[in-house]
Amino acid sequence: MVCGGFQCSKNALIALNSLYIIVALILIIVPSVAKTQAYVSSLYIVGGIIACGIFLMFVAIIGLVGAAKHHQVCLFFYMVILFLVFLIQFSVSIACLSLGDNQRQGLIEKSWNSASESTLNDIQRSLHNGNGCCNLYKNVTGYPDIQTVPCEGLPCCEGNATCPKCPQCFDKLDFLWENGLHISGGVGLFFSFTEIIGIWITFRFRNQKDPRANPNAFL
Repeated sequence: MVCGGFQCSKNALIALNSLYIIVALILIIVPSVAKTQAYVSSLYIVGGIIACGIFLMFVAIIGLVGAAKHHQVCLFFYMVILFLVFLIQFSVSIACLSLGDNQRQGLIEKSWNSASESTLNDIQRSLHNGNGCCNLYKNVTGYPDIQTVPCEGLPCCEGNATCPKCPQCFDKLDFLWENGLHISGGVGLFFSFTEIIGIWITFRFRNQKDPRANPNAFL
């Protein structure tokens, strides 16, 4: 059977959604382990990543059921959901790749101000190879609108309450954000094209006849 036939389309959909299930399991398991090992203490971050994994798992299961049973309704809703995900993911990926320095700084400041104290403590403790950093900017008086948190207990403080040797967190965060946005944008752009392929395969598969069924019945 040439690729593009009924069985080939079915196997391609099953393989694609099996890949999505693997990614979903990674999104569900890794944050849970990180929380257990105290790498991340914020329940909001862990919960958000797990929720994304559960949603991806739900979409993949719809695709698997539709592919296995040639179920028209499941395949239709799978196409619609996948198309919406493609639009969102493609737009976000392009935005990540085109973000400028000033825009990135604004996002870092907003994210810092909206984070909980436990999340900021995790950030301060983990940056600069575990030696720590203190607050977003060194001169906190020059940025009255930026949230500040205590830095005592960080290795870079060396027992000093004012922590003069601790670098500011912005420099490291800006570097990580720049690399992270480029990597996330590239990966997101790549996976958005796999979603387009999935939509195309699903569309073809919905309109193909099952050779094992009644040849006069168009499923």
